[in-house]
Order: sequence, then structure tokens, then C-alpha cells
Amino acid sequence: MQQFSALDGALLIDKPAGPTSHDVVAAIRRQFRIEKVGHCGTLDPNATGLLIIVLGRGTKLSEKLMSDDKVYEGTIQFGETTDSYDADGELVASLPVPPLTLDQLNEAAAEFVGDLMQKPPMVSAVKKGGVPLYKLARKGVEVEREPRLIHIYNFRFTDYREPLGTFSIACTKGTYVRSLAHELGQKLGCGAHLATLRRTASGKFGVTDARPLDEILQLPAVELQKRVIPFLKLAAAS
Repeated sequence: MQQFSALDGALLIDKPAGPTSHDVVAAIRRQFRIEKVGHCGTLDPNATGLLIIVLGRGTKLSEKLMSDDKVYEGTIQFGETTDSYDADGELVASLPVPPLTLDQLNEAAAEFVGDLMQKPPMVSAVKKGGVPLYKLARKGVEVEREPRLIHIYNFRFTDYREPLGTFSIACTKGTYVRSLAHELGQKLGCGAHLATLRRTASGKFGVTDARPLDEILQLPAVELQKRVIPFLKLAAAS
């Protein structure tokens, strides 16, 4: 029977706004001197919430864990369109927000539920000819992007205080929530961008079981081991 170490498995991190997912991986690798470290599903720098970090032989399960469905909550700002479709981008249009009710927002959001062919935003890590789209976008170059099939299980607004709507969404992997925010703004005729985003679940794992990155980085090695989901348990959950 194959033997696994106490560091073969996964950590559930509650990622803060600021660092990239790769930054989190690098910090874990550096702090605990673990050779193999990876993550299961990129979060944009300003997005927060559940980031599954795989360690050692746990990295063999990364693709399977990455393919799990995701749940997010966040806010969308109506009336302002940005080039990246989120708050990090440059403002490209500003329009008056029409009178909107929570019911009207949910009627519009419901039209996105189901199978969708979604085009990745230009400001994304998707590669075209081996070059990440965001690098082309920085040069002012826009290229045709291949639409990808995604599925939205649920998209609902729980609060609206003009111009900000609070929502929750359940979707398949690879869904660009900021693209949905942009498309919803276009549908409503006033434009919109994703203001905040937080991942609350990925597959069977929830952010309530995660710990903040700074707390994890301060753990002694022995305590870190207690936070690791063992390989076999991880394999059974994926």
C-alpha cells in the first residue's frame, strides 16, 4: 500500500484581496519548504474566499478538484463599464442607471441560468498563440476569443441599493463572473462591472472550513499538518 506523508493533501485557504492565486502558492511553498504546491481554480487578485491549495502528492488531484462546481457571492455596480469587466479596470463608459427593482434584476439574471457559450474577457489569463490575453490587452490589442460552454445553476440578487446589487451564483468551472456582470449591464442598457467577488464553495468544500492566509503562514509545521486534508480523504471527496 502506498504511503502518504502528513503533507500529502490539501489546505483550505480563505484568500484575502490583493495577492494572486500564484502568490498564495509561492508563499506556502516558501514558508513551509514544500516542493510541490498548487492551487485548484484561480481567483482574481481582488477576489477573496476559498482557494484549495494542494500539497505533495495532493497535486495529482488538482485537475479533478479544479473541475468541481463553484459558488460565489459578490456585488455588481451598475452604470459603469470597465475594460476588464471588474473594479480593477479602466472606466470606459458611464451611463445613468434606470429605475430598477430587485425583482427586475432577478428576472434579468434568470435569463443567464442554464447552458451558456461565454467568451473570455480580454483581461484574462487565457492564452492566444501562447500569449496571455491580458498581455495583449495592455498593448491595446483585441483578438477574437473562442466561446466556451459553461453552465449557470443559479444566479440571484439578494439586495439592491442603487447602483449596487448583491448577488449569489452557482456555476461550473471556468465561468467568468465578471463577464456575466458585464453582459447583464449591457442587457439592462446602462453597463455594469463586478465590484466584489468572494468564492464560498468549490465542490464539497466551503469557505467556512478555510483559514485566512496570514493565519496559516504563522502556523508551526506540526500545526500545519493538522490543517491538511489527507490525500485519501481528499480523493474520496473529489
